[in-house]
Amino acid sequence: MQKKTAYVIASYLGLGFSPKAPGTVGSFFTLPLVFFCAYQWGAPGVWALAAIAFIIGVSASQEVLKYTEHDPSLIVIDEVVGQALTFLPIANSLADNVRLWPVYLVGFAFFRLFDIWKPQPVRWADRSLLNAWGVMLDDVFAGVYAAGCLLMTMFVWGLF
Repeated sequence: MQKKTAYVIASYLGLGFSPKAPGTVGSFFTLPLVFFCAYQWGAPGVWALAAIAFIIGVSASQEVLKYTEHDPSLIVIDEVVGQALTFLPIANSLADNVRLWPVYLVGFAFFRLFDIWKPQPVRWADRSLLNAWGVMLDDVFAGVYAAGCLLMTMFVWGLF
């Protein structure tokens, strides 16, 4: 992959160059993409989004890491993966009810919590895998935690 293409992909079309909180910016601007995929195709669409972002994210991150330190803040394609995984278990419910838009904000908050807090194994992936896999996997794990919390919240609220 070419260097310039890798930077465009890894930074999620430049969002990773945000001067303040690039991970939060990347996560927030993933929400419309997740909404679209969930609304159009339900869980298969959200799964495809996460899988495609993961595959191209590993490749782009590998290239960017040749020129930067481990997991630089400009790489936010991993946030796309983690944020998409957050909504995977409830994607079909989101597709069936557009009025559930506040759930996107709750899922966003859960994902950011786990991505910043980094409980195990999120922390392990971030600190032990000092390559493109580590860049991507810590957000996969954070997304799984966030998905579980979001699913429980939906049950508690009686929305599921």
